[in-house]
Amino acid sequence: MKTLVVFGTRPEAIKLFPVVRALAARPGLEVVTCVTAQHRGLLDQVLAIAGLTPDIDLDLMEPGQTLDRLTARLLTGLGEVMDRTKPDRVLVQGDTATAMAGALAAYYRRVPVGHVEAGLRSGDIYHPWPEEVNRRMIAPIADLHFAPTQTAADALARENVRAGVQVTGNTVIDALHWTRERIAADPSLAAGLDTIAERFAGKRIVLVTTHRRENFGGGMEAIARAIRRIAAMPDTAVLFPVHPNPNVVSVMDAALGDLANVARLEPLDYPHFIRALSLCHLALTDSGGVQEEAPALGKPVLVMRETTERPEGVAAGTAKLIGADEDRIVSEVSTLLGDKAAYLAMARAHNPYGDGRASERIAGLVADGFGL
Repeated sequence: MKTLVVFGTRPEAIKLFPVVRALAARPGLEVVTCVTAQHRGLLDQVLAIAGLTPDIDLDLMEPGQTLDRLTARLLTGLGEVMDRTKPDRVLVQGDTATAMAGALAAYYRRVPVGHVEAGLRSGDIYHPWPEEVNRRMIAPIADLHFAPTQTAADALARENVRAGVQVTGNTVIDALHWTRERIAADPSLAAGLDTIAERFAGKRIVLVTTHRRENFGGGMEAIARAIRRIAAMPDTAVLFPVHPNPNVVSVMDAALGDLANVARLEPLDYPHFIRALSLCHLALTDSGGVQEEAPALGKPVLVMRETTERPEGVAAGTAKLIGADEDRIVSEVSTLLGDKAAYLAMARAHNPYGDGRASERIAGLVADGFGL
């Protein structure tokens, strides 16, 4: 039986490569991988470390393309792939335009859809935008919903989606454990940060990631000003892999210049990013995945958003929503740097995102659905 796994961005690749490996290890399952290259360079980094060569590469990325143009090209491109490969099931992950278009193209062909990381909800269709609507659109189409947590499963139930819902854990924890083992066996995989580690030795490193559309403009400018102030704190440094989106790069170039205590880097491949998380004292982010990865390494996460579709971390105490206000960001970082009890309360909180065996569970459920 043939399963088509569709993905296009770096986060999707990180969370799906363990699933592809687990599916391929199942007798009787044929796995076909198709990438849309919604994120070209960042996607390729993950494919390289995972040793994964896609069977089909649509390479649909265009500079400055609008969401509607991207969605149209994804829908027609993936539809053609499905017509050609004739899968028995399609798997999509998360909340991207690729995932939404992949599910819709499969529905148009009456092909069953499995949704990895199903059930995440912020409750606000504009935060995160457009991801919240993308994931909501997939839910009524899919017949298998691989919820990472019970909270996600409960969110689906509130929408009357109950059949086919299974709590599996989050596959990002599988990817993180696999990558840490690779780095331990071969430190050269993340040796590119050796110079940074030496440069900032003895300092508390704040790892920053930011790229959300809802923060473009005034929010991004406030974040940049906050980073500048954080870098001026005693015994503190900022490690900042800068997202390539011009709405991020131009703002950070203007605000940060060449500050000595800010290491602005090109986007990191996954092994280097995991090492960056290991080196940091805390993470300051508007990303979704970092909210899951950092707690697995005992790192507090300050989330520069008003809402999150990952409330489990907030409830567990591993993450805190702080928005994109400059003074609030600086204040919250100052608290974690200066108050040991506050820091340890977050660093030692239970990670709610799983045990690293989510991919095995998903592969088993897909095989069971085929009667294998």
